[in-house]
Amino acid sequence: MRIGHGYDVHKLENGRKLILGGVDIPYEKGLLGHSDADVLVHAVMDALLGAAGLGDIGKAFPDTDPAYEGISSLRLLDMVMDLLRQAGLRVSNVDATILAQRPRLSPYIQRMRENLAMHMDISAGRINVKATTEEGLGFTGAREGMAAHAVCLLEEL
Repeated sequence: MRIGHGYDVHKLENGRKLILGGVDIPYEKGLLGHSDADVLVHAVMDALLGAAGLGDIGKAFPDTDPAYEGISSLRLLDMVMDLLRQAGLRVSNVDATILAQRPRLSPYIQRMRENLAMHMDISAGRINVKATTEEGLGFTGAREGMAAHAVCLLEEL
């Protein structure tokens, strides 16, 4: 068994869609990044890659590569899953936390879990997604950006 931890952060900006866990969430701002900037999926991918000893998403999908510009993070997750299968690994479970002052995310969490599960080929019951505010503290509390942490457990096939 292998354990991995992932963390990601993106700045909020006008004129961008807010995509979290592959869900398009209505909000006045979206996350800035080279891809769709899905901070949740990025943290999950970093956890998976780290547990497998395969580096991180910056190594796997550099933001200097135009091939990844605007790409869906769920598509990148599919590529990470291919790497895990090649390494003889599968996902046992994932636990993730999104840090965001606004918008309220609870209505979207089940769809996020289902999206992640579908792309990782596991049941949604093996994925937990939580959202929390930071009580107005720090950059997430000031609504300047969002962050996410993820922990995963991988098993050998």
